[in-house]
Amino acid sequence: MSASRGLAVVTGASSGIGAATARRLVAEGFEVWAAARRVRRLDELAAEVPAITAVPLDVTDQASVAELADRVAERPDGVALLVNNAGGAVGLDPIESADPADWLTMYETNVLGAMRVTQALLPALEVGAGGHVLVTGSIAGYGVYEGGAGYSAAKFGARALAETLRLELNGRPVRVSEVAPGMVATAEFSLVRFRGDAERAEAVYDGVAEPLTADDIADVIAFVATRPPHVNIDLTVVKPLAQAASYKVDRRR
Repeated sequence: MSASRGLAVVTGASSGIGAATARRLVAEGFEVWAAARRVRRLDELAAEVPAITAVPLDVTDQASVAELADRVAERPDGVALLVNNAGGAVGLDPIESADPADWLTMYETNVLGAMRVTQALLPALEVGAGGHVLVTGSIAGYGVYEGGAGYSAAKFGARALAETLRLELNGRPVRVSEVAPGMVATAEFSLVRFRGDAERAEAVYDGVAEPLTADDIADVIAFVATRPPHVNIDLTVVKPLAQAASYKVDRRR
């Protein structure tokens, strides 16, 4: 398929929402650079979809981000779309016993990672008719729940980044959007959160008839990213029918 929509860079693209988004954006006519730390998984994704290029990237490492920016700078057509998807949760501990290192990890990836990549690619996003910065947020950035303070704080930060960036770029040719998912059942999100404890990870979705899938979120991201250039969708909140809020989920047994 031709890359008529230009180049899309997707961070955190080695699995889950990121990988699904990379595939879907190719179907929408983008050339996609799938960026993440796990290069082997990226290579597998690129082998599956020829319009995807595997790009090593650690959003917590300024040197790694600079290497990405250098590669992008070689392209005269710039970047049409940046999907700041790298992130994730660590732990589900109450504030009284939370490990500050977990909070730092979440802030480093969800907030500072998005800031680093956006800073580095902004010149390329302003090339020609302009580009689009999209942040994968979370409903945790719009409401808190017990045990989730660290993750909510990080996603509130990602939300603040997106909202502030939109103000600061007003008058320049760059759109800024956030897609904030609710409960999404992916292979790794909860497993990482609970440090490989598969039983606890599976219990997150216990009794929930149909949690969202990575493809559901990729579908929404693709919709937001393919509106006409004068249309900016600020925020899309996406939850499964069974979820009324971050802390209220219908669990039928």
